[in-house]
Amino acid sequence: MTKIVVIGANHAGTAASNTILDNFKDCELTIFDKNSNISFLGCGMALWIGEQISKSDGLFYCNKNIFEEKGAKVHMESEVLSVDEYKKTVKVRLKDGQEVEESYDKLIIATGSRPRSNGLPGEDLENIEVAKRFQDAQKVKAIGQREEIKNVVVVGSGYIGVELAEAFQRIGKNTTLVTRDEKILQNYYDHEFSKDLEDAMAENGIKLVFNEDVVEFKGEDGKVKQVVTNNSTYDADLVINSIGFVPNVYLLENLERHDKTGAYLVDKHFRTSNKDIYAIGDCATIYYKPTEQQEYVALATNAVRSGIVAALNACGMDIETPGVQGSSGMQIYGHKIVMTGLSLDLAKKYGIDVEYTDFEDFQKPGFMENVPNAKVKIRIIYRKDDRRIIGAQLGSTYDVSMGIHMFSLAIQKDVTIDELALTDIFFMPHFNQPYNYITMAALGAVLK
Repeated sequence: MTKIVVIGANHAGTAASNTILDNFKDCELTIFDKNSNISFLGCGMALWIGEQISKSDGLFYCNKNIFEEKGAKVHMESEVLSVDEYKKTVKVRLKDGQEVEESYDKLIIATGSRPRSNGLPGEDLENIEVAKRFQDAQKVKAIGQREEIKNVVVVGSGYIGVELAEAFQRIGKNTTLVTRDEKILQNYYDHEFSKDLEDAMAENGIKLVFNEDVVEFKGEDGKVKQVVTNNSTYDADLVINSIGFVPNVYLLENLERHDKTGAYLVDKHFRTSNKDIYAIGDCATIYYKPTEQQEYVALATNAVRSGIVAALNACGMDIETPGVQGSSGMQIYGHKIVMTGLSLDLAKKYGIDVEYTDFEDFQKPGFMENVPNAKVKIRIIYRKDDRRIIGAQLGSTYDVSMGIHMFSLAIQKDVTIDELALTDIFFMPHFNQPYNYITMAALGAVLK
């Protein structure tokens, strides 16, 4: 019987553990996690904080009892102190303080990531918070509901920062978002798509501050009162520091690391430089198809895929990941944007010579009366040399999110812009236009 130890039980660890428990009865599984809960969907915390959903229960999809009912040994609130890769043991401090040693044949590290900190003056003031774990969301929500909390400043303009800015505005707070970037969601979207969200945020009363670095936090009586940037000062009763995440790689310092982020460097099987140790989720790299390299792409969806592949391989199979495209989406005040692969900005960052094609049209024909309809804009990005599609973005108030899945597969399978132009896409007026914006955008690239 193969003994497998999984360290960490959020999205990556949960996916790995369920894959093992559901499919390999000849494996003995032991799970260790520092937290008191499993599988928190952090992407939904803003909905709860902003009172768009009434309860947090649905933000969890697994728990300790589920694992134990399937036959796993589960130790929550337990800290793995060290790993001996030669003896193949892990040393763990359990919840009751007892220290034990557990042996393994295969080890899966899923220690995730932690919020980034710049160590700025005043960062230890009360009411300067981060938002990642469920406990963070509980604390932030409780603080935000206090009557004396009038001004909220969100630092950072990634997904969590933007979502939380909307959430606090929705519950009546005077909200400011401060970012060093020149636009929101800079690492994901071109401005033609993120600007609609910026406009909606501004129209709803959120103050957007671009191109400013936070340099200090000032307080009174131990509580934050101001956020100071290199250009101005903003009143703040609550600050959310949302400037990104760094991989948790405190174990096994001798394992090979990603040269830019320090994440565990893995192969397409999610093996580390030690063939009996796998690393998955936010603590590890993943094969990124648009650049055809191992990159650090920290998304819950990628964590799940990495967990499944690593588990299959740890149990004796030989499965390679086909790669990920970093597909993601966001809705702010009814404006929806979705993306996969590289934006123009990211392609430039990676030194990839690209071209792109844009198109805009209504989702449905004009003769469809009294039905939901809206304009959709699309951008498809493709390599200049071989015309392979490596990125796409869609934006609308209509839900066009399913379309991005096709583009993700197109990138994965090396589809060219010319092939896409003649793809068989159905037409029915209840759903779409006879000349579909996807193929029309691609045809525009062919006819350039």
